[in-house]
Amino acid sequence: MTNQSSAKALDGGWGWVIVVASFLCQFLAYGSPMSVGVLYPEWLDTFGQGKGMTAWVGSLVSGIGLIASPICSACVTNFGARPVTVFSGVVVSGGLMLSAFAPNVQFLIFSYGIVVGMGCGLVYAATVTITCQYFDKHRGLALGIITTGTSVGGFVCATFQQVLVELYGLEGCLLIMGALALNIMACGGPMRPMNFPQYFLKQKAALERTTELKKDTHHEKPPIKEESINKNTLSVEKGLTVSDTKDPLSSENSFLGRSSFVKIIKNNKYTYSKYIDMTAELLQDRVFVALCMAIFLFDIGAFPPVLFMEDVARSSGHSDGTCIVPLVSIVAFMTGVGKLVLGILTDCKFVNSLYLYTFTIVGSGIALLITPIANNYAALAVLSGVLGFFSGNWSIFPYVTTKIVGMDRLTHAYGILMFFGGFGIVLGPPVVGWIYDWTESYDLAFFFSGACVLLAGFSLLLAALPCWDKLKEDHSRPDIKYTSNCDKVASVA
Repeated sequence: MTNQSSAKALDGGWGWVIVVASFLCQFLAYGSPMSVGVLYPEWLDTFGQGKGMTAWVGSLVSGIGLIASPICSACVTNFGARPVTVFSGVVVSGGLMLSAFAPNVQFLIFSYGIVVGMGCGLVYAATVTITCQYFDKHRGLALGIITTGTSVGGFVCATFQQVLVELYGLEGCLLIMGALALNIMACGGPMRPMNFPQYFLKQKAALERTTELKKDTHHEKPPIKEESINKNTLSVEKGLTVSDTKDPLSSENSFLGRSSFVKIIKNNKYTYSKYIDMTAELLQDRVFVALCMAIFLFDIGAFPPVLFMEDVARSSGHSDGTCIVPLVSIVAFMTGVGKLVLGILTDCKFVNSLYLYTFTIVGSGIALLITPIANNYAALAVLSGVLGFFSGNWSIFPYVTTKIVGMDRLTHAYGILMFFGGFGIVLGPPVVGWIYDWTESYDLAFFFSGACVLLAGFSLLLAALPCWDKLKEDHSRPDIKYTSNCDKVASVA
């Protein structure tokens, strides 16, 4: 696709087909992981493990894909969004079906936490990358729509999985969810690439080189020299073959030089060094480093409510069974609303996306600190909605990243940020579960989560203040005493 045609394709046309396909991919992939809070009490009763140990399943399914974001981004860059999406459908479906036969929590950590989590990471990287390629002016709205798929999936699948568990048991529920996840492969079909992936370009260049070599060998046959013929005849007369005259060390070196592993290292040496240099350059940016720490602390504190909110109501005696909609569904529904609203707000010229993202973090921290004070189910439902709405800041996170590092370095920077966020998601629920096992109460656990989230918000706000740039400019500019207008013009020049 040429630059002219790709420019015409931006912000419309086939881009909206990409949005629908990406929405369905995230809906199918994240439906069960986003509503894992419904399965969490079932796993506690089935396997009889502690809350901290069982929480690894829910934390890994959301965190492992983020930790592997650099690998997922590299796969999308090299192979394209369509093949990665089709492959991820197989991974997610296989992990869910395999989890139906889990004999213990350890096996469930691998099948549901790692395998399904890795498939979700591939889906997220593919859908976000191709949507950013197709949209420029309405990128915030497009990202808000596709990332809403995770929230709608969590809202629908929370009640759906609850019904499936009652009808077919835990095993039947996971088998049916795995069968539905196979539709991700069909959703990957419309993801027509805006630009050819690097793997295709390399294969095309290699094919062109081989065709040129074949043409040269057919048209230009080198003449046979008499000296080579005489040497071969002499060696045959002496009872020696040509291969016997070669040095064994030289043959071993040629074997190593032709090995595929060595060739891969040699060919990608420049790519690896460029990746390391770009990473070091990004880590020198003050706001980017603060954003890495903010998403790490935010995910430590803000993700556990998605997993534990239903168990919080049951443990505190507020869940009396009168509410039809689970708290997990309320969190997922309001997350979808937040993604849409925040995505629309980022497209407004008068809104600073970085400050808006910081506001959502601080709001989540305050809601987490209030959660232990809630004394009835209605209060927990309201706080679940508030936490879900502010958790919708995931839709504007790629937008904020683009504003900080630029579109050219989005994929690279986003992979690094998701790496930090993945570690936060992986560590958050087990820590909260261990605090409950230690204190037999969620109060201290939610105070800890709220403190982490507030620290994330205030640290990012402090790093994003424009006064730091003014101080840097004042220190970098030397004091110049002007004696006349001519000296002033000369110094400026």
